Amino acid sequence: MKKIILVSVIVLVVFYVIREKVYKPYIWKKAISTKAHQLQLGSFIFSKETGINGSQSYQKYYFVFKVIEIDGDYVRLSVIRQLSQKDNLKESDFSMTSDQYQNLQQHIKNLTITPILSEDLYKGDSASLTLNDYLLDKYPVLKQSRYYYEDIPQESKNKGVPKDATDLELYFSLVYSKKEIIENRKLIPWTMTNSFNGKPLLSQYSKNIDLIIN
Repeated sequence: MKKIILVSVIVLVVFYVIREKVYKPYIWKKAISTKAHQLQLGSFIFSKETGINGSQSYQKYYFVFKVIEIDGDYVRLSVIRQLSQKDNLKESDFSMTSDQYQNLQQHIKNLTITPILSEDLYKGDSASLTLNDYLLDKYPVLKQSRYYYEDIPQESKNKGVPKDATDLELYFSLVYSKKEIIENRKLIPWTMTNSFNGKPLLSQYSKNIDLIIN
């Protein structure tokens, strides 16, 4: 009986290793070479991770990103969120649920998702990140959908790494390695943290990618 259990465990371990190390990378390389799933400007990247919440228990966190800039190996992402309704703040507006994540995978190509300049999110007569008259006047398409992502001015894109050291930390916010996305299916950020020569480093922190949709 013990031998049967041991053999079963070994088979399961081998199956898991083959699936994670051989099958999934093969499927990823095959998918990312197609137009529907290749990395490009405007792509949507789906990613989830397990983290510890305030009660020290494990929780799944779900993210959907929009690719808003590609400059060499630097890929700038912006998180897809929903603006809150006036006087009706919901946790799901700030933290994506599993149901929202699955729904976006199925329908994101048919949704209206508005690019909003960062400074505009804090203007108007209501709380920040809230659907208000100012935003509706400037971005009337928000009447169709509250989904949005923070954008940067077009003239600020693809200008290269700033020379001013004080701007570097801001520049490398949500900038990830193109090579790691394509070759290893991972979101690994470039960062200035622990950099001693004024040059960015690849972080030790990473997220796995579920899917890229164009």
